[in-house]
Amino acid sequence: MVFKNIKLAVVFMLCAFATVNVFAESETGATARQVVEKFQTELINVMKNGKQLGYAGRYEKLYVPVTNSHDLTKIARIVVGKESEKLTEAQQQKLVDAFTRFSVASYAHNFKDYSGESFVFDSEEQTARGGVVVHSHLVIPDDKPVKFDYMLKEKGNSWRIINIIANGVSDLALKRSEYTTILQREGFDALIAKINEKIDNYSKQ
Repeated sequence: MVFKNIKLAVVFMLCAFATVNVFAESETGATARQVVEKFQTELINVMKNGKQLGYAGRYEKLYVPVTNSHDLTKIARIVVGKESEKLTEAQQQKLVDAFTRFSVASYAHNFKDYSGESFVFDSEEQTARGGVVVHSHLVIPDDKPVKFDYMLKEKGNSWRIINIIANGVSDLALKRSEYTTILQREGFDALIAKINEKIDNYSKQ
């Protein structure tokens, strides 16, 4: 089923939601909802042509949509937690670069088939800390829908996704535990090697 692949591709962290309905808008005029829906549309388009594109083609097509809609710099630092403070500026940049490639590779690997899936917007609300949560679900033919909660924060003049929760499951929490453990026990180079190994495995499957 597509969902089994989809939930592995999602990059997200735990967060608390407020309950104030709002259509938050950035200075550029694009709402948080529009940022999410644009990304979802581009993702579905790649899925529709997934087999023809192959992994490399999907990666190329998704690189800009993923990096434009996600705040991967912020997410990468959250994943390693307080360990990020111990990294040099060069190491932090290397981590962001590796995590960016890993995030795009995850989408390229897991969103490769299409069988009539579609995203449907449910609602939008503002958090107590000025963020916005966009609630939607993925319709999967002959299967249960998948609920997605996208949390966005403003970065400069645009909204960026910093968290995605699929059916209440946070994969980022698991990654944070894994990544901080590697950093503490094996060091920075071992973490980068682990991320690169996963990217390499995605490209071969």
